[in-house]
Amino acid sequence: MAKWTPKHEAPEPLEGPVVGTITGGTIVWFVLFLVQLPFYAWFDEHGHTWWLWTCLAGGGLGLLGIWYVRRRAAALRRAAAERARTTPAP
Repeated sequence: MAKWTPKHEAPEPLEGPVVGTITGGTIVWFVLFLVQLPFYAWFDEHGHTWWLWTCLAGGGLGLLGIWYVRRRAAALRRAAAERARTTPAP
């Protein structure tokens, strides 16, 4: 079997409003959890309580994601500032 070689260069990763996207998704997960919470008895009767816990887990993981992407964004800003400071002006 021949070794696979790429036919073209990989594209640059997309950078966008990552912190806002993750924050928005986290809010959606928590809202879905809160909207379903009053219907807990119905979910329990029909064996669908995992829907609630999935939303709660999504919100919790979203909080972890917010922490991660905020630290990443701060690190990228620090690296850019360091690069700008050490690069000589033309």
